[in-house]
Amino acid sequence: MTIRILLIDDHSLFRSGVRQLLQREPDMEIVAEAADGVEGIKRAKEHRPDVILLDLNMPGLSGLETLQLLVQDLPSAAVIILTVSEEADELGVALRDGARGYLIKNIEAEALTAAIRRAQKGEPVIADSMTAKLVAQFRAQPVTSATTAPQPPERDRLTAREREIVQCLTRGESNKEIARHLDVAESTVKIHVQNILKKLNLSSRVQVAVYAVEHGLSGEQN
Repeated sequence: MTIRILLIDDHSLFRSGVRQLLQREPDMEIVAEAADGVEGIKRAKEHRPDVILLDLNMPGLSGLETLQLLVQDLPSAAVIILTVSEEADELGVALRDGARGYLIKNIEAEALTAAIRRAQKGEPVIADSMTAKLVAQFRAQPVTSATTAPQPPERDRLTAREREIVQCLTRGESNKEIARHLDVAESTVKIHVQNILKKLNLSSRVQVAVYAVEHGLSGEQN
């Protein structure tokens, strides 16, 4: 299946480089480009891409504002933030707002194409350096009444197996890796992931990973 991709970035030279790179991939097609958020949303509605590569720092409508509208209007599209920003705060906001990935623009070509394929399949894709910053950010947060309050009922409804899978998702493992790690069928993992999303009222694996770190389900304290 061909992965249909939309590029949203205000630097034409960067878009040109990414386009030339992805056009060499037999399973990828650049369906449209946009130089700002407003145009990007218009192109997204028009072409209904599978994957959207979105810059954060753009004139006018910001990348995060654009992300919110894209997730609202095209919930099935996988939005990957592709930026120079390595700020943990921006990473956290992007993931909470529904981004499926967060990559830095110095990424290697092979890593980018692999990330696009993974995101299209529903898997989270986060730069290794940013994953470490995200975990560090949550660890550094002071304990508040919110963190010491009784655990939310959604968490309490997770089974022991679902908690194991949540820990795997926090480590960024794919369904295949989780299946191998837990010695179960990949189809079984898919069902568990769907149940976890439903119970926690979340829409992506990345949001599950963020939730897990925030609520002590990541296994870091075990």
